[in-house]
Amino acid sequence: MKYLEEYRNREATEVFLKKISETVTRPWKIMEICGGQTHGLVRNGILELLPQEVQMIHGPGCPVCVTPKSLIDMAVQLMEQGVIMCSFGDMVRVPGTSKSLLQAKADGGDLRILYSPIEAVTVARENPDREVVFFAVGFETTAPANALSVLHAKKEGLTNFSLLVSHVLVPPAMEAILEDEFCAIDAFLGAGHVCAIMGMEAYFPIAERYKVPIVVTGFEPLDLAEGIYMAVKQLEEKRVEVENQYSRVVKREGNTAAIKVIEEVFEISQREWRGIGPIPDSGFRLKEAYADFDAERKFQVRSNTSEQASGCIAGEILKGLKKPHECKFFGKECTPAQPLGAPMVSSEGACAAYYHFSGNLIKN
Repeated sequence: MKYLEEYRNREATEVFLKKISETVTRPWKIMEICGGQTHGLVRNGILELLPQEVQMIHGPGCPVCVTPKSLIDMAVQLMEQGVIMCSFGDMVRVPGTSKSLLQAKADGGDLRILYSPIEAVTVARENPDREVVFFAVGFETTAPANALSVLHAKKEGLTNFSLLVSHVLVPPAMEAILEDEFCAIDAFLGAGHVCAIMGMEAYFPIAERYKVPIVVTGFEPLDLAEGIYMAVKQLEEKRVEVENQYSRVVKREGNTAAIKVIEEVFEISQREWRGIGPIPDSGFRLKEAYADFDAERKFQVRSNTSEQASGCIAGEILKGLKKPHECKFFGKECTPAQPLGAPMVSSEGACAAYYHFSGNLIKN
């Protein structure tokens, strides 16, 4: 398959791994923002193949992992009030304060696992006497589809459809990480799927202000090896630039049609990040013109933000300060079947990646 199989080519990947070894002269710490990139690095054994000078730090690039317990608690409350809750599958086992969506379903709640928010609009149309809420979780990548679901519902005159919004934005999170007093990140691999939607413009001020190279990178082994090489080359040459390894998908201006839809429905707001805390201007909320489709305002559900499980270091893992296997609960009390923290339950979480591909993790 074009643009897929050739980027999984072992020999081509090894060329860039060799270039990294030939180029690096001192220790560097590079953070990959996206959970999909983390899984690619661990699953393909790339961490073990990198020279010891290059340490990959796993960032908060999993929107499921950073969704605060308070929003999960709100979703559970809505289910207990008789609302049809619609969600992607990766959210249903993430623990809230007392239960997950799946546990709320077991207690009699109505939970529908869907592949698209547009399906939730169909559920609302087919159940005119029931309130239907879609749990809109994701980075900028999923925002266009969620915005379109609102536009479709409004066009159809549906008054029983709304979103519980948990959209977070990558650039403000990068700045929050760089502002942390314990941050030791030398460069970033930017999330290719996010940049495919939003473009690259937001990254230039970050690179300039914090003097960190940023390389927008894809997810296949060749993408990752080339992206790391480009970052190491910048660091060794004392350059600070925003480069695009993922040029077959990402354009500097992004997807202008998708951005237009997002800007029609959403506005930027502060968001709470699980394990990190509130970050200003780091998320989307529905504009006032679409307040009727905002589940938080429509149902006036509230939940106090609660702490993570005692001893769980999910917050430190999301900030890149610790690795999953440094947690005393990892693989013992905390597993994908019985997760203490969201990074273990999410398909893009760093803890889950280390758990499933444990033979590829020890060095880094």
